[in-house]
Amino acid sequence: MAATLLSPHLLLNPKLSIQTSASKFPTPKSRSTPKIRAAFSDPFVLQIAETLEDSLSSSLTSSSAPLQKLRDASSQTVLSTPWPSRKDEPFRFTDTSLIRYSQVTPISHPPTSIAISTDTQFPNLSIVDGHIVYSLSNLSQLPTGVFVGSLSSLPSETITKRVSEFVANFEGDLFWSLNGLGTPDMVVVYVPAGCRVEMPLHIVYYSVEGGDIGSKKLPVSNPRAFVLVEEGGEIGVIEEYVGVGENKCYWANAVTEVVIGEGAKVKHSYIQSQSLSAAHIKWTSVQQGSSSSYELIEVSTGGKLSRHNVNIQQVGPDTVTELSAFHLSVGDQTQDLHSRLVLDHPRGYSRQLHKCIVAHSLGQAVFDGNIKVNRYAQKTDAGQLTRSLLLEPRATVNVKPNLQIIADDVKCSHGAAISDLEENQLFYFLARGIDLETARKALICSFGGEVIERLPYSSIRKKVETHIKALLEPTLKGSS
Repeated sequence: MAATLLSPHLLLNPKLSIQTSASKFPTPKSRSTPKIRAAFSDPFVLQIAETLEDSLSSSLTSSSAPLQKLRDASSQTVLSTPWPSRKDEPFRFTDTSLIRYSQVTPISHPPTSIAISTDTQFPNLSIVDGHIVYSLSNLSQLPTGVFVGSLSSLPSETITKRVSEFVANFEGDLFWSLNGLGTPDMVVVYVPAGCRVEMPLHIVYYSVEGGDIGSKKLPVSNPRAFVLVEEGGEIGVIEEYVGVGENKCYWANAVTEVVIGEGAKVKHSYIQSQSLSAAHIKWTSVQQGSSSSYELIEVSTGGKLSRHNVNIQQVGPDTVTELSAFHLSVGDQTQDLHSRLVLDHPRGYSRQLHKCIVAHSLGQAVFDGNIKVNRYAQKTDAGQLTRSLLLEPRATVNVKPNLQIIADDVKCSHGAAISDLEENQLFYFLARGIDLETARKALICSFGGEVIERLPYSSIRKKVETHIKALLEPTLKGSS
């Protein structure tokens, strides 16, 4: 019988609010990144931090002010943050030993020879092992005023100051800080006020360097992107993470920050298909201004360890947030989604749909979704639903939908369901003369369709559907 845990929480008008304070370490006076001191840090974290610093030492003199600000803030946080364990509530169901017991080595340069073909019809930017590679990119179709490229090559001091306003304002977990300490540069996407970008921007992150299975070698890359859409601007962004080469062992530690101005709109597609032996940890932090719209459609199928942390803050009234995610575990994989949505202003709207399939006896899925409706967020309309499909007796899913409501004039709901294929659905097919094997295949393949069909671009949608069917093929054959 499938091992499951379901622990939904609904908190109405909680009387106690506990907040953690920011790091108390003094800000270094020097522009250079401060050396990590062993007295304050977990030895393994210290080792990673020092290797990241050493890998960037040759480029620190040319660091821009925002990037140096990020590195300084991240290095201070790392001082007091231990490596997460299963004893920590956010990692209660997520085992990070794949990274903890490996030899982590930063990738300081992209490979000298790259055999990669970019297959996209959209303006695109290629990131290889955390480094921008313009020779594989094509940004010629972007409208005037829109900038996509390295932080160090921003075209004006005005944009640099705008980016600097938001850099290092949010404090995530250890992985967030390690990215800030180790990122060689930051990709900046800037959309000026009132500009509507007709074609989506396709950012492809390639993981090329990797160790062999059993070698303990784990190269790490730290790609970071910052998207700033000014008042009334619109853009679609596709982030795709791809492993080059089968079963390579590596760690992609990525961060994306999105700042959306008043009345602006962002459609964000996130596709993760890393090697099944890799670790993929991703942070997405979003700040929404009043009357803005943010839509995230996520499909995650790769990685032995895959974790996505999503943090969204609605900082103005009349905001719209829509989150859709489909996770698939076809091997000894952990697919983990931790999301947090904070509503602080009136008339906010949000919908979250999470669906996952665990098709292997050693597979696991984790969902921890937190929606917090604060005191002044009256007239909020928030909904959350998670559905999980377990196709093997020992497959595991742990879900925790969580609504914290302090406002008293709201419309909020959440729900969770975990099951094998439903008998009444199978009966519906059988009653119409469709055999059991065909019925199971149809139901399994269509389970994630509700999320996949929301991908706004047909070429990406078709590519994702083909990839998922290929991953599910052994399961579909086994169901006959």
